[in-house]
Amino acid sequence: MFGTRPGHITFESHLEKLKEPVRPIMVDLRKFVTSLGSNVIEEIRPHRIVYSKTMNFRTFLDIESTTGDSLMLSIRYGRGTLPVYLKVVTIEDAELAKKQIAEAYQKIQ
Repeated sequence: MFGTRPGHITFESHLEKLKEPVRPIMVDLRKFVTSLGSNVIEEIRPHRIVYSKTMNFRTFLDIESTTGDSLMLSIRYGRGTLPVYLKVVTIEDAELAKKQIAEAYQKIQ
């Protein structure tokens, strides 16, 4: 399910603010996260994109563009745990983050 209601902020509006090579990394991360399961919810917010599992309070990933040349990921493994923060600048950074994102998706209750 995707948060693309008319009149609201779109994923593409976030992409427009990103520089290369971060723009295609963001698209790749989105494809990866939404492929984790049919219960992934994407919520587009003004300054970040939030992914949750079936309900908004089961958020496992926040993606925010800091300066247009990097992404700051906040990965949550559960409601009672502190998030892990990762800065993504390269494809290699994104590949390392995917392992943690998948693990968080599996663990979030």
